[in-house]
Amino acid sequence: MTRKEALIKKVHGLLERERRINLHRHPVRIDIAEGAVVLEGEVEDIAAKKLALELAAGVTDVRGVIDRLHVAPAERKGDGAIRVALCESLLRAPELRNCALRFRAKDRVETLRAMQHDSAGEIEVAIDEGVVTLEGTVISLSHKRIAGVLAWWAPGCRDVVNSIDVAPPEEDNDDEIIDALQLVFEMDPMLRGEAILARAANYVVTLEGQVHTEAQRRRAELDAWALFAVDKVVNRIEVGAP
Repeated sequence: MTRKEALIKKVHGLLERERRINLHRHPVRIDIAEGAVVLEGEVEDIAAKKLALELAAGVTDVRGVIDRLHVAPAERKGDGAIRVALCESLLRAPELRNCALRFRAKDRVETLRAMQHDSAGEIEVAIDEGVVTLEGTVISLSHKRIAGVLAWWAPGCRDVVNSIDVAPPEEDNDDEIIDALQLVFEMDPMLRGEAILARAANYVVTLEGQVHTEAQRRRAELDAWALFAVDKVVNRIEVGAP
């Protein structure tokens, strides 16, 4: 067995043992290119994507990971439909009401909300085959994270590349993660009014509390995974009547 074959086998074994990654339903192609692991394919959700990348990056003698993984959407939609849904969400979000918003398609840029004197920044959206790219500059990490979560929520979204800058630069920490997550829970129509307690340590989020349904429990976890810079989510939420 060559070194390349051994590395591929090791990565495959790690992915296969992770319960959140279903290689039978969603096969992942694994390759080695110049010492880096290449992961390609569609996985079930953002949790599976982030876990796969983390597991591959932890393999000894691997120089890095090339991410070509996308999330299989619940419903396939064209880029135009994704754009309409996402831009409407960005325009409605109270936390982003002072952000200018643009949409870029090839060589055309359309302004949906112009910059104002009290602007909290500007966000530019581009979509290519279900992959949403966010660029621009905002005044806080919470703005950046909320825009990213709204992109993940857009029906048909397969991936989010959140390249929004924060200016002036803001030091990130666990408190910033929790502040943004609480805002997301308040925005999420599936979770409003639910008693969910979140805490973070070294970018690992732990969720506790109680919700009414298993769908709400899963939704809360995926909301946490969707936050920029979250490395892991421990879901201890219970399901039952309050």
